[in-house]
Amino acid sequence: MDISDLVIIGGGASGFMTAITAAEHGVKNIKILESSSKLLEKVRISGGGRCNVTNASWIPHELIDNYPRGGKKLLESLSRFATGDVFAWFEEHGLKLKIENDLRVFPVSDSSIDVVNCLENTARKLGVEINTNKYVNKILRNEHDFFQVFFSEEEYISSRRILIATGGHPSGYKLASSLGHKIVKPVPSLFTLTSKDKRLKECAGVSLRNIRLKIFINKKVFENHGDLLITHWGFSGPGILKLSAVAARDLYIAKYKCNLLIRWANLNHESLLKKINELRELRGKSSLLNSRPIPSLTKRLWIFLLNKIGIDKDKKWSELLASEKKDMIKILLEDEYLISAKGPFGEEFVRSGGVTLDEVNFRSMESFICPGLYFSGEVLNVDGITGGFNFQHCWTSGWLAGRSISQANIIS
Repeated sequence: MDISDLVIIGGGASGFMTAITAAEHGVKNIKILESSSKLLEKVRISGGGRCNVTNASWIPHELIDNYPRGGKKLLESLSRFATGDVFAWFEEHGLKLKIENDLRVFPVSDSSIDVVNCLENTARKLGVEINTNKYVNKILRNEHDFFQVFFSEEEYISSRRILIATGGHPSGYKLASSLGHKIVKPVPSLFTLTSKDKRLKECAGVSLRNIRLKIFINKKVFENHGDLLITHWGFSGPGILKLSAVAARDLYIAKYKCNLLIRWANLNHESLLKKINELRELRGKSSLLNSRPIPSLTKRLWIFLLNKIGIDKDKKWSELLASEKKDMIKILLEDEYLISAKGPFGEEFVRSGGVTLDEVNFRSMESFICPGLYFSGEVLNVDGITGGFNFQHCWTSGWLAGRSISQANIIS
């Protein structure tokens, strides 16, 4: 009977990293089983087809702040294979990378296909057997302590070790649960927000940088800041995506109904009041439309905000009433919107939830419950904000699993 040294369930980023690392460290008989017809599909479509490989945050203690769930556990893993190691790994394997101004890391070519080809070609050169359309519906352990990986009631393969790297696919949670693991219910993370305020359509397409945002859910407050994009359905952009990740589980419980507070002005109350008073005194004959207190506000957005508080855009600054000044300051510092749902997209790129972290050794990625069973990537209850952090977790956990499996293979 042919017995594999390692069977990897899932042909995504972390599965390929595990396979390559294990093969480079001496593991011979490795099989990747992908349930669909496409390999590394999330890598291919990520970053608008560019693939945000990682983030140039080199210090693990600072890096973990970008993981709403799993950051503390990841610290142990990242101390062994961090962002700088990932950068070097890809360059050593023939993929040139670049760091952009916001510290996101992309291929120099700006093509995710080059990342896919790097991983797939490296795995094939190392002799990894890659299978597509192989859906695993059951895993058993026989009397010889080998895993039996079933595709049907009669068709199965045997392996000494198993890695589950199925990302957010429900099959991975089902397999992990059948082998004794608890699953934290997966819920969407990294999504846009819908508001029924029809007036927002007037500002669709307007974007601003580094805006402070707050979400109020019952008595809880979640804060973040980042770039904001107004859409015809509500709000998007990196700032909203980050905030949705931080508040993901509470938003799910609240059925995505909450209050969003936007601070359009990067000033405190006193500084903004001083700015408005200066406009009244020095540019009193100018209209509110032509002299904006916050230069970063686009003309369309400024008109929208003035209409929202009922002030005529053609009014002169010298004519501004005290009550209108008060309303202007309030909307610039605390503009509030009722959020009614997630954005209109059916499938989110990242999910919060998965295999319970206390049941996995984050130095080796091996199960504490089922020896010989390993996990890597998003099947675990780890998720990061946008910016390359989720892929970083995939590379780190995949590399650690591959190294650990190779060491276990030598011992056995």
